[in-house]
Amino acid sequence: MALRGSLTFICARLPLCYGFRGQIGLLMLLLHTVNMVGAQIRYSIPEEMKKGSVIGNVAQDLGLDLKRLRSGRARIVTGENIQYTELKTDKGILVVNERIDREELCGDVTPCSFSFEMILESPMELHRVTVEVLDINDHAPSFPNKDKPICFEVSELASAGVQFPLQGAEDLDVGKNSLQDYILSPNDNFILKQHANPDGSKYVEMVLQKPLDRELHPHMSLKLIAVDGGSPQRSGTVNIDVTVLDANDNIPVFNQSVYKASVMENTIKGTIIISVNATDADSGSNGLITYSLSKTKGSAANLFSVDEITGIVSVSGQIDYEKDRKYEVRVEAKDQGGLTGTSKIIFDVVDVNDNSPVINIMSFLSPVSEDALPGTTIAILNIKDPDSEYNGRIQCSIDVKLPFKIESSLTNYYNLISDQHFDRESVSEYNITITATDMGSPPLSSSTKLHLKISDVNDNAPLFKKNSYSAYITENNSPGATIFAVSARDSDWNQNARVSYLLEETQVSGSPVSTYVSLNSETGVLSALRSFDYEQIKQLQLVVKAQDGGSPPLSSNVTVKILIQDQNDNPPQVLYPVQTGGSLVAEMVPRSADVGYLVTKVVAVDVDSGQNAWLSYKLQKATDRALFEVGLQNGEIRTIRQVTDKDAVKQRLSVIVEDNGQPSRSAAVIVNVVVADSFPEVLSEFTDFTQDKEYNDNLTFYLVLALAVVSFLFITCLVVIISVKIYRWRQSRIMFHSNLPVIPYYPPRYSDTLGTGTLQHVYNYEVCRTTDSRKSDCKFGGAGSQNVLIMDPSSTGTMQRIQSEKSILDEPDSPLEREDGVSCEDLKSSMFVVDFC
Repeated sequence: MALRGSLTFICARLPLCYGFRGQIGLLMLLLHTVNMVGAQIRYSIPEEMKKGSVIGNVAQDLGLDLKRLRSGRARIVTGENIQYTELKTDKGILVVNERIDREELCGDVTPCSFSFEMILESPMELHRVTVEVLDINDHAPSFPNKDKPICFEVSELASAGVQFPLQGAEDLDVGKNSLQDYILSPNDNFILKQHANPDGSKYVEMVLQKPLDRELHPHMSLKLIAVDGGSPQRSGTVNIDVTVLDANDNIPVFNQSVYKASVMENTIKGTIIISVNATDADSGSNGLITYSLSKTKGSAANLFSVDEITGIVSVSGQIDYEKDRKYEVRVEAKDQGGLTGTSKIIFDVVDVNDNSPVINIMSFLSPVSEDALPGTTIAILNIKDPDSEYNGRIQCSIDVKLPFKIESSLTNYYNLISDQHFDRESVSEYNITITATDMGSPPLSSSTKLHLKISDVNDNAPLFKKNSYSAYITENNSPGATIFAVSARDSDWNQNARVSYLLEETQVSGSPVSTYVSLNSETGVLSALRSFDYEQIKQLQLVVKAQDGGSPPLSSNVTVKILIQDQNDNPPQVLYPVQTGGSLVAEMVPRSADVGYLVTKVVAVDVDSGQNAWLSYKLQKATDRALFEVGLQNGEIRTIRQVTDKDAVKQRLSVIVEDNGQPSRSAAVIVNVVVADSFPEVLSEFTDFTQDKEYNDNLTFYLVLALAVVSFLFITCLVVIISVKIYRWRQSRIMFHSNLPVIPYYPPRYSDTLGTGTLQHVYNYEVCRTTDSRKSDCKFGGAGSQNVLIMDPSSTGTMQRIQSEKSILDEPDSPLEREDGVSCEDLKSSMFVVDFC
């Protein structure tokens, strides 16, 4: 495609071709060049084209679609101050942007061309375009100081063949458009002789063909015409004035026809380079020689000077290898008679490493996604060094610790390529210093810095500091109280690192966990939605999910265990003895009871936990404090001295049960104790209990009620005994004749279980009566029996009392159900309830 574009352009743009054969040769040369460049395209245009003139169809020649040019943001880069061309991406054509002057661009170098690069992105592509600028005949040959004639003084004795060097004309064009020939106006004495320099340039000498005769022609005026080979042809003219002198017949002669010297660039002014020498065989004033440099083509005459007396040639200007690598200067030796001898000095300029590499960034891609694959092109750089040979060879490098490498693509072009996978969480940006060093001695270098940012990809899930958390909250909290705050960190950036918290739906006691706590999605703060009760629920276990804002989002879970802490919000509950408002419970202690006799045991529980459930028992009030004591830890009521006949029959004890909470809570229980050896004695004293002012201030009412109860009970018992007389006659008689005293039985062990003060064993009571109601005694049988009397003024109260106790004992979760094997059924069967009429 590049070849076809070049051929089409050449045929369309070269109206001044030098013939069919010349075109074919030029096309073969372009074909060879295109094949070697590969991805390059080449165009040929004449200089001085108008701005906007079409150079070629780049899109067609490169096989690119116009959409690709626009989407890839196609542009051209030159690295030069003047951009001669412009790319029209909408049409895919290359047009002239600035005036192109071949002589200004290349001087006398031929062929003349300039190159630039076209860059496309997404993906990156780099194409080189070379434009050859063809010369047109826009300059005529010109002589230095053309307004001032060339003057010669020629002796009449000068013989034929004497040469007179003439100032050459200068034509800025090249090729056939350059200077081709010199023409001397017709005369009888002088002819022109043309010579060619090694570089192809021409210079001319005027040769005396016929001796002069001052008497005939003392003065001659000639014209020197320089013509080029362009079409139309251009020319330049200078006048030659010849003055005929008398009697100087020898010209100065140099000892060398050509002088050669080497000069370092940047040589300071005044430095001596070479010395020339010429001799004249004449004597006197005709033998005195002066040296001068001829005004030759180019700027060489301004860079060198010669001493007119000694012939020493020195540097008078700034020599730059990058401008010119070789200079030729013609030196003249002129005697006083006007004869001149000439020679040539060739100066070879030696390059010095005086230019650092120049780095131009053609394209730079920033930021780069952290998931970019190794081999991604980050930047394209153009690096040039105008020096030559090793001084112009470049080595490009970056820090070896960075995950990048430099690769050379086209001539003077380098690609910065990623060498590893990026991780923005480890390194979010890179400062890349690219250093270009030439191979001169000493080497020169230059550097440029690129600041590359890495864009984030959501490749990290939020992470909690721990796998699980434990939080604590005291029961009876207020709804809305803050419990705990979870926190997760996401090492990504921006939206990918924005963490929100979600509460996973789990069940707690059959209810969703969201009915217990709430979670702030932004801060991760857990708050209580209700007031917790330790006695109902002791802990909550929930799952919190942390989710980032990436796409797709990433998440992680953590388990949070909320432990409810107990408060002392429940007072102790007395299980035994059972307290009712309408019945009277009494414990019987025989008068023969010794020290340490177990009267009864106060059983209480506290539904709190820990130290809030540690119970202690204290005796608050007692009829006789010197007779009873209460175990601090087990609640056992024992005698602390021997019971005597002087002790009152009825004893009333007030026991306080306290827990160990802060502040502590307590409950009080009244224990009635009867000190008696026989049941009638108990009955006779029971009426006194009703006189206690704490229960009733009406003494008479309770006395009457007690008598009525006793009478009703007696009559009822008598009727029952008579009814079953035949069945139980023998057994009743045996019991009647028995005079055995009541011997109390101490249980084998009383101990507190689990620190709650709960009574371990419940004892069975049997009541046996004789047929004689007035002398009836209660005989207590069975191992470990104790006496429990419950008095109720009415049978209704008695039944209610029995049912109340039965309901307590029937509760499946009652604290009386112990692990030591004593069940509530045993306790119910061991209690004896007496209802007195």
